[in-house]
Amino acid sequence: MDTVPDDEPQRSTQKITRRAVVRSGGLLAGAVLTPSLMRAVAQEPLPATSAAAQTDPTRTPGAPSDSLGTRSPFETPRLTPVGVTSGSSWTPHHLLHGTVTPADLHFHRHHNGIPSIDPTTHTLTIHGLVERPLVFTMAELQRFPSVTRTHFIECSGNGGRAYNNPRPDMSPQVVDGLTSNTEWTGVTLATLLRTVGVKDSATWALAEGGDAAVMTRSVPVRKLLDDALIVYAQNGEALRPANGYPIRLLLPGWEGNMCVKWLRRLELMDAPAMSREETSKYTDPMPNGTSRQFSFVMDVKSLITSPTQPHHLPEPGWYPIRGIAWTGSGNIARVDVSPDGGRSWHAATLPPLVPRLAHTRFEYLWKWDGKPARLMSRAVDSTGAVQPTLDAFRKARGTAPGYHYNAIRTWDVAGDGSITFGG
Repeated sequence: MDTVPDDEPQRSTQKITRRAVVRSGGLLAGAVLTPSLMRAVAQEPLPATSAAAQTDPTRTPGAPSDSLGTRSPFETPRLTPVGVTSGSSWTPHHLLHGTVTPADLHFHRHHNGIPSIDPTTHTLTIHGLVERPLVFTMAELQRFPSVTRTHFIECSGNGGRAYNNPRPDMSPQVVDGLTSNTEWTGVTLATLLRTVGVKDSATWALAEGGDAAVMTRSVPVRKLLDDALIVYAQNGEALRPANGYPIRLLLPGWEGNMCVKWLRRLELMDAPAMSREETSKYTDPMPNGTSRQFSFVMDVKSLITSPTQPHHLPEPGWYPIRGIAWTGSGNIARVDVSPDGGRSWHAATLPPLVPRLAHTRFEYLWKWDGKPARLMSRAVDSTGAVQPTLDAFRKARGTAPGYHYNAIRTWDVAGDGSITFGG
């Protein structure tokens, strides 16, 4: 697996200064001045910043519009690592809000680089055990009735670094950055399969990508007829190249490796192909020396995103413990939060309508007393599955590489407010 870079992105913090309060006019008039805020206003000098940052925006005309919107220079979320052609880049969950992952921050997993594919020449061939083998152009695919659905994708190796080699300086990006949540638009695969006419003997399909790896995975036909999509857009725009442009397969709730990017071919068969990606890879070694194969569904999981490494709590007081939870089986039914290492658990707040097979946000308001604490979250899904403890996971799965690693994660808060990953 990829090594963890030493230069993980850090969230920058800015102290409030007396001059900043003066510039803000009455903005803070109704605010509660805590002791730390009063000290900051009274004592902190003006930090050395760029001329642009010191300019009063009410006295200087703003920048002209551009053909593409950009983020504020004060917001710097980034995928990491970069320059990867055979490996992964991770979503910075600790720097995001809501549930939909921006398209340019969706995690990547590549096997031989990102191809450049002309959509005017790209096609999808569906053949094998079908009545009418057909080749679909992009224009033809987009003439079918479209659907838009929000689902997560998660690499089955997500969390593996935290399981195999936990480090205190791991951020949520490194721990669980191989999952993202997107609004997808495309055509249901059931529609295409009805068009070609699937034979009764067809129980599997081989999905093949159009990149240099020509990656393949076998998929049960029952899943293709259930909720699988051929998607060509994410979050309102065409797929980004790193996420499968011009089309990819989407299997909601199933491991990401099966959601084949740059899809070019589906071959209907009567047995799985037993390709490299489902034999030597993406199988789950078990404690008794056997391996669990075709473990498609992603397990129930939650991740605290704040406060975590590299955040810092400036003083005792109330803080929201926030995070995301998801499951490949239905939807999240409950998330519990523990501020004391699992000795006590408290129900977190979930949105009124929890989406199916998608990330959901949870939040619990916690009063920190300034003493060391250990933060944990535990998700329960609509099937009754409960996110296991680390000991329970190891008992069931052993110490083999961490595919489908869904044990409870922990974050340690020190007395000085610093936070580290606790495993």
